[in-house]
Amino acid sequence: MNTFRKVPLPYVRIFEVAGRTLSFAAAAQELSITPSAVSHSIRKLEEMIEVKLFQRSTREVRLTREGMQLLEHIQRGIDEMQRGFALVTNEARSPLRLHSAPSFATQWLLPRLAGFVREHPDIDLQVSASTEYARFDDDFDLDIVYGDPHSSPHEFIPLAVEGLAPLCSPDMATMISTPQDLYRLPLIQCAVQRFQWKGWFEANDLVAPAHYGLRFDRSSMAIVAAVDGLGVVLESTLMAERELATGKLVRPLSGTREVEYIGHYLAYPRRSHHHEAFDTFKEWLLNQLGIADR
Repeated sequence: MNTFRKVPLPYVRIFEVAGRTLSFAAAAQELSITPSAVSHSIRKLEEMIEVKLFQRSTREVRLTREGMQLLEHIQRGIDEMQRGFALVTNEARSPLRLHSAPSFATQWLLPRLAGFVREHPDIDLQVSASTEYARFDDDFDLDIVYGDPHSSPHEFIPLAVEGLAPLCSPDMATMISTPQDLYRLPLIQCAVQRFQWKGWFEANDLVAPAHYGLRFDRSSMAIVAAVDGLGVVLESTLMAERELATGKLVRPLSGTREVEYIGHYLAYPRRSHHHEAFDTFKEWLLNQLGIADR
């Protein structure tokens, strides 16, 4: 008897989600069943096909070599079925769904999207932004996250090394000739930034001031405040690239030391088959950042 015919399709679905998330608990949440039901279904599937699909421990589950092979073929089959249903039901072309950290989306990505659209008019793109990490089930294909990635089964590519430097309007820059001038000016901070003004002063062998003028929870708002002359912002020159290029912001203390770090990562599910436009967008993004494709 054909092995596939004797396997209940719900077991195949449960295996795909568990293999994609590498977590029985996450699979249970996505499928609205209990973790024990996921574990039971996986064991029954392994017994039916007489192949061990997962290595289990008290802290994690990992796919075996056979499990990875089976997952790849099942995901390929699901992709083909989705295309088939879209074809026969005359569904609109499925867009590539991108999630991004908000300030990266508004400050860096959106100014460049016109170029991507011109180069690839046949690709539909859906962009969302929030501080939450994306869920790679039925929601998103790629995610640009801020900060060090959490422990996760997904793939992560570090994006550009960002340098934090004091930035301000041209008018305010006329009041700054040495780092000590910063003590008498309002300083703008982004509250969610990994490195604050204190870190910049310490990196330049200076004592950090006790008072700051303004705090925002988005880099985009902090940059706008600096453009409007409300103070000096400590911000990533990558995030403020457009404002620096147009002269709305300047870097008054070019001889000082930047605080450098990797602020953003590209995240996506660990699978062999993705949206048909996945590789195109990934290559474009990395090229825009001067990073070789991986």
